Amino acid sequence: MKTEGATPTERLKVINHQGHPIYSIDFRYCTAKELLALLDRVRVEVARHAPGSLLILADYTGAKIDKAVATRIKEVLVLDRPYVKRSAWVGTESLPRVFYEHFKTFSQRDLPVFKTREEALEWLVSGGEETGVQPRP
Repeated sequence: MKTEGATPTERLKVINHQGHPIYSIDFRYCTAKELLALLDRVRVEVARHAPGSLLILADYTGAKIDKAVATRIKEVLVLDRPYVKRSAWVGTESLPRVFYEHFKTFSQRDLPVFKTREEALEWLVSGGEETGVQPRP
């Protein structure tokens, strides 16, 4: 998938995996400015769903996360919590560990990280058993 210059509609969409709808959030290679705009849209779109209904896959590969973006991610994670059944993250290698730990603590959410998109998708549709969850490096 092309990521550079991708529109919000291309980056935020529902995909189907094994008959399950998954809200895919593609933050790959976004600048801090792009991330802030996408995060505002994520917050609005997620809130349109029934409580506890969403499976979310977020890909942070190469995303430029600064302090302002990290703060906004924390806020969105808290606001989205009522609507999310399970979420899985990939591409967090460049994400500072301190940010990741703050995201989990502040949002009071489990944010399992996977090495590949396919592993994350399989975990999401499996019912979320801990099998296959990759430990955070």
